[in-house]
Amino acid sequence: MKINVEYVELVSDLPFEAVVEAFEKATGSVEGPGYREAVAGAQTTAEFEKVIRAQESTSGFMRFLTLDHGAWMKKFEGSTAKAKMYTIGNPLIARTMLRHEMAAGLNVPVRVLIFQDAAGKTRLGYHVPSSLMAVYDNTAVMAACADLDAKLERLAKTVMAG
Repeated sequence: MKINVEYVELVSDLPFEAVVEAFEKATGSVEGPGYREAVAGAQTTAEFEKVIRAQESTSGFMRFLTLDHGAWMKKFEGSTAKAKMYTIGNPLIARTMLRHEMAAGLNVPVRVLIFQDAAGKTRLGYHVPSSLMAVYDNTAVMAACADLDAKLERLAKTVMAG
């Protein structure tokens, strides 16, 4: 099955570093030690939700993986690239889709790329989750995904506005 995927890209005059700082402040992180152990130790739904809520930041998202493409690109002569790719999500949000269609787990958590273009503008891009989920033809998944789309859009607009 083929689907059309929607890509959103916002552009800002803010410096790359300022956008990255705002993004990382607005998203919690589970990249450090302790998260996996805390999740494994949760014995009830309430305990699990408490662990997750402790990792969220103002956006309701947390970072699962950060890849600094700019850092390795600079290993090549002449490159001044600035780019970071983030895998972000929240198991409590993912559950709203996965309970209807486990295959939706292929597309959550989501990825966001923040980069500086050749003109010095900072760009933030992502694939709209609902456009990726359309492949499942599941109205319950699409309804849950609409909330994810809106939450991701709010995060993007907030960090790009400064």
